[in-house]
This record gives sequence, C-alpha cells and structure tokens, in this order.
Amino acid sequence: MDQLKIEDIKKLIPHRYPFLLVDRVLEVEEGRILSVKNVSVNEEFFNGHFPERPIMPGVLQVEAMAQSGAIMLMHSHIENPAESLMVFSGINRAKFRKSVVPGDQLTMEVKLVNQRRNFYTMEGTAKVGDDVACELEASAAVVPSEEE
Repeated sequence: MDQLKIEDIKKLIPHRYPFLLVDRVLEVEEGRILSVKNVSVNEEFFNGHFPERPIMPGVLQVEAMAQSGAIMLMHSHIENPAESLMVFSGINRAKFRKSVVPGDQLTMEVKLVNQRRNFYTMEGTAKVGDDVACELEASAAVVPSEEE
C-alpha cells in the first residue's frame, strides 16, 4: 500500500486549485484507495453555499470521490498516466447522509468493482469520522489525454 502526497497526486490527475479536491492519499493499492479532503472555511464554494450556514455541496463530494477513483486508476491500472484522462460516464445511487462543514476531514474510500476495456465501475463512501456523508456508484472511461 502506497501513500501519496499532493505533489504525487498532481502527477496523476490534471485538477488544480480550486478544483483539486484530494489533499492526501493514505492508502492506494490494486482496486482500492483511501484518501482525504481537509475541508477549510477558505474554500471558494462556501462564499455562496451557504454564507450563513456553510455546507460542502454534495456534487463536490461526488467529484472528490471521482478524483480519488482517478488517482487509484492512474496509479495502479493505467500504464502511462501522462497520456490518459479519466472522465465520468455515470453516477448512480448517490446518497447524501450528513452535512460536511468547515473543519471536517472527509475520508473517502473508493473500490473498483468492474472493468471492461477502458470502462470502469467504482463504489465510493465518504465519511466524516465514523459517519457516512455520501455514498455512490460511479462509472468512468479512460481516454487519451490529447484529442486526435
């Protein structure tokens, strides 16, 4: 099991501030990743969602899990990550169970459940402490990073 810091993560996926939503990878192995997003009051989205009661948008929790899945695939399944890009192809059964607020640490576990050629299906769970904040099934495709 490998751990990855932010500079390692930036080598695997193209996302950058303010849209890079994974701060650290605690564990990554074939078919599984455990990652962390530290939720700061300084996040841009809190200016509008909602200023009086800041809550991390559910769609960004989904995106953080998708980025975690992309890191897992690029680290363990893709031969040349610099030449590949993971793109969403579907989100299923997303459920939001707990609000994520400034000061929380969102811990995300994503597991690969199916692969057919360059299409992947993953299941993800995001927690704050022991409480599930979000869970989902997502599908993605790995495509060349440059359009031909």
